Amino acid sequence: MHIDLTSRVAVVTGGANGIGLATARRLAASGAQVAIWDRVEDAGEAAVAALAADGHAGLFVATDVTDRASVDAAVARTVSHYGAIDILINNAGITRDAQLVKVKDGVASGGMNDAEFDAVIAVNLKGVFHCTQAVVPHLIARGGGRIVNASSVVACHGNFGQTNYVASKAGVIGMTQVWARELGKRGITVNAIAPGFIATDMTAKMPPLVLDGMMAHTPVGRLGTPDDVANAYCFLCSEYAAFINGATLPVVGGLVIGT
Repeated sequence: MHIDLTSRVAVVTGGANGIGLATARRLAASGAQVAIWDRVEDAGEAAVAALAADGHAGLFVATDVTDRASVDAAVARTVSHYGAIDILINNAGITRDAQLVKVKDGVASGGMNDAEFDAVIAVNLKGVFHCTQAVVPHLIARGGGRIVNASSVVACHGNFGQTNYVASKAGVIGMTQVWARELGKRGITVNAIAPGFIATDMTAKMPPLVLDGMMAHTPVGRLGTPDDVANAYCFLCSEYAAFINGATLPVVGGLVIGT
């Protein structure tokens, strides 16, 4: 299957590293002109350099997805540079894990605080809202486009210590389904991906015993890679996915949490 995104302009939020960078590189390799939106300027510039090393031009725009003014400025900069936007990958996300309530010797004390909850919701859920609402008018002007949002396998099954993260990723699935209904008639498809355990800098810091447990629960017998997720993003942006709308695609290697 050859995916050709020539003449398409793609925005990847959180595109400076990990899954976001892999996605930016995959889209560029398929012919898209790519804008990387990220908060970390050094990493963003390094990401553009990585695209250049692959033989592709790229644009970095310093962006805080929690700040609507910053997002609006990123849209303006991207459209000024490329002339349009056709694809939006809402990939930016963070974690701030903590148990709802900590229990020691049968006594409950402390737990996830408001700052931890609000920070994750602001980036993972409201950030997706900000970016989508700001970009959609430009997709409509182009006669259609693609939006793909990052959810997670934990949105469907929960995960210990991730009240905030699970809530945000479940919310993303809900918004995806609403927008698929609202925007489909405008030629815009809206889908989500739900990655499982992916080998990133975050998982690299986990104890080997935990990683072994993750792989033991994944039928294909390994962690996913950023490229596995990038390929799913790229497929949903292509003409091969023209009739896929409102879907959440698991990228999990057969994983079912709790089994």
